[in-house]
Amino acid sequence: MTQKEKAKLVPVSREPALLTERDADKSPVLECIDLGITFGGLKAVDNFNVTIGRTEITGLIGPNGAGKTTVFNLLTKVYQPTHGTILLNGKDIHDLNTAQVNRAGIARTFQNIRLFGELSVEENITVAMDTQMHYTMPEGIFRLPRFWKEERVMHERAMELLSIFHMEDLANAKANSLPYGAQRRLEILRALATNPSLLLLDEPAAGMNPSETAELMENIRSIRDTFKIAVLLIEHDMNLVMNICEGIAVLNFGHVIAKGTPEDIQNNPEVIEAYLGKQKEA
Repeated sequence: MTQKEKAKLVPVSREPALLTERDADKSPVLECIDLGITFGGLKAVDNFNVTIGRTEITGLIGPNGAGKTTVFNLLTKVYQPTHGTILLNGKDIHDLNTAQVNRAGIARTFQNIRLFGELSVEENITVAMDTQMHYTMPEGIFRLPRFWKEERVMHERAMELLSIFHMEDLANAKANSLPYGAQRRLEILRALATNPSLLLLDEPAAGMNPSETAELMENIRSIRDTFKIAVLLIEHDMNLVMNICEGIAVLNFGHVIAKGTPEDIQNNPEVIEAYLGKQKEA
């Protein structure tokens, strides 16, 4: 990397974090500093500055095409930022690839569900634990004691995760046989199986009915409280966002136009004009 390129990655200024009281005395799990990416001269995301507390639930909202999923792709290194810095647990992740970022502590779900349809529900979860398996290839081939010990641990862990959504009875069902809402929940469990410190949820309530969405809200809170992790979610269901998020950032045309508490965002004229007003009209 050239000196000019390195200079782009040096934090220029850090805006005050919107940390909850319980996180105020802890270092943040994520800091995005002047983060951005350009595609062929188009600034898809520019000067994205957000800090997330260690156990904070944060919403990322904005109109379609605002750059929300692009931010997730930057955080998980699907895209390499054109400029800016991403600090995960205080460490710059500029040189990490997608798999390394996952091992470092970021897990995500997608707008379009990505499951192994022909595998069982339990197998979908245990596959996500591959980096936690330590038996050797010969131990796996010949089914030696260490293999069986780790398989048992993974089974117990998978069932523990399934209990979050009361899905234990579906452990042996094929993933592609599940209803849409259950597939959404399974994808969240697959992400949790990697033991993240930051969970990225891309429209987790998409396709869910009001009852399922209400249950999802409680599940997300429970996940945060049980695993002591932070959650950053993209969502168009404003009832969910305003009731579950402690901090919200609003994107419009790749720029953060507002940050604050749900009350701050609901009363922000620029946000109402760019997004919330359109939501009410729709």
